[in-house]
Amino acid sequence: MSPESIKMLVTAGAIVGGTAVPALAIALIGSKGLEAIGRNPEAAAKIQTAMVLAIAFAEAIAIYALVVALIVKFV
Repeated sequence: MSPESIKMLVTAGAIVGGTAVPALAIALIGSKGLEAIGRNPEAAAKIQTAMVLAIAFAEAIAIYALVVALIVKFV
């Protein structure tokens, strides 16, 4: 395998892993947050705040994976 093809495979792996895993995490965070709000509607504001913060952290992982993919692709 040539170094260029290995670079392309690593880039593709970073993109796939960097989008699939955070997407799954965001889906789980959202479903558990809605479940918690359904069980205790009075605590919706606190649950929603924590849920949005957790979703932002999960999304940051996807952005880091994008940066890694771009570094591998162009360096």
